[in-house]
Amino acid sequence: MMARKQILILLLFVLFILQGTVFFWLTPSSLQLQIYPNFVLVAIFFVSIYYHRHTGLVLGLIFGMLHDIVYYGEMIGTYSFAMGVSAYLLGLVFKAPRAPLPMMMTIVILGSLLFDSTLFGIYKVFRLNPTSYNWSLLHHMLPNLLVHFAFALAIYVPVRKQLELIAKYQRRKTAS
Repeated sequence: MMARKQILILLLFVLFILQGTVFFWLTPSSLQLQIYPNFVLVAIFFVSIYYHRHTGLVLGLIFGMLHDIVYYGEMIGTYSFAMGVSAYLLGLVFKAPRAPLPMMMTIVILGSLLFDSTLFGIYKVFRLNPTSYNWSLLHHMLPNLLVHFAFALAIYVPVRKQLELIAKYQRRKTAS
C-alpha cells in the first residue's frame, strides 16, 4: 500500500513537470499570457477531499514551494501559502470521502477561485499587481478555472478510485 502513496507523489511531480512544459506547447500563443494551468493544485484538491485535509495541506505547501522556487515570481512563498490554505480549507469544509462528480467539480471551481483570489490578494497587498479584481477575474481566473475544470473531469474516476483505496487501507490499518 505504501507503493500507492509513492505513486501519488510521483503523479503530482509528473503533473508539475507537464504543467510547466507540455501545456505551453498545446496552448495557442494568444492565450499563453492568460492561462497558467495548475494541475497539481487540482490533484491536491482531490487528495484533500477523498483522503485527508492535512495531507492536502502538506502537499500544497511542498508543491507550492516547489512552484515558487522553479517558477520564481515576485515573491517566494505565495504559491506555497495559497495552495496549502486552499487545499486545507476545502478539505475542512467539504470532507466527503464519497463526493459525487457534481460536488467535486463544484469544489474544483471554488478551490480554483479561492487559490487565484488568494494570490491576487497577496500581490495586491504588496502592491505587485496593478490590475483590478474584476479584470483579473475575467482575464486570468476564469480561463484558469475552465482549464482546471476540464482537467478535473478527465482525472476524476482514476484519481478518486486510487485515493479511496489508500483511505480504505489506512482505515483498515488503524482499526486493527
